[in-house]
Amino acid sequence: MQVRVRLFANLRDLIGDDIVEDFAGTSVTVGALRGRLGTSHPVLAPHLARVAIAVNEEYVPGDDAEVHEGDTVALIPPISGGTWDGMNDTPMFLVTHEPLRVGLIRDAVMTPASGAAVLFEGVVRNHHEGHEVLRLEYTAYEEMAERQLRNVAAEVINDFAAREVHRIAIHHRIGTLQIGETSLVVAVSAAHRRDAFDAGLRAVDRVKETVPVWKKEWGPDGAEWQEGIEPRPIAEAATEIEVVQMPQRTMTAPAELAVTPRQILGAVARAAGVIERLASRASRR
Repeated sequence: MQVRVRLFANLRDLIGDDIVEDFAGTSVTVGALRGRLGTSHPVLAPHLARVAIAVNEEYVPGDDAEVHEGDTVALIPPISGGTWDGMNDTPMFLVTHEPLRVGLIRDAVMTPASGAAVLFEGVVRNHHEGHEVLRLEYTAYEEMAERQLRNVAAEVINDFAAREVHRIAIHHRIGTLQIGETSLVVAVSAAHRRDAFDAGLRAVDRVKETVPVWKKEWGPDGAEWQEGIEPRPIAEAATEIEVVQMPQRTMTAPAELAVTPRQILGAVARAAGVIERLASRASRR
């Protein structure tokens, strides 16, 4: 059985092309594949511990998962971050080489019930950690990235099920971007401003944690890949959300203080989201 492994960002620079490995039998575990890659390509060995593996454009949860003939396998190194909406000509989720059109993305998420819209723009700046930046070069596993954008939006909508968040659209630009150009747009509509702000922050954080997009930083002394964070797949967060939303025991309170189970679950989910974001930011320092 042959397994073809797609490489991206710094891993592709190290090897130069995708990898093809031969295995006996009709399947191989992700752990065995990881071990083989470290042996057959020693230059990859120092990186494999922080690499996530995707099979058929979905993250696999552990090394026991199996890879079969014909599967598409990709190594996802630490990451930096279309489906068409029937009511609008703008895609809700898109990875593109073209400049991002912020106004159209905002319009795509609006509904008659929306009282607030929040837009986040990630913009290329001229410095990073004390070094001058001339431009950025973004690359992506495009097919998987678009799917992950959709998954991020679905996850955030699920997180905010107790709040009136209506729609989320996410566009990511790739290719060479100059200083001042927009690389990422996240648009969120909701009934109220606080919910829109909170959901927007959550969506941006999850894009940075899950979407296979990498950036190479160009400065006066040359170029280098920006060190990212280890991918945190959607499935991992969904498991946490499921635990948070386990049925609660009935609570008794005076009528004027009574809260519904839905409100309790919403508060718990919001608290979990805050803790998760703080942990994520701490890990980046």
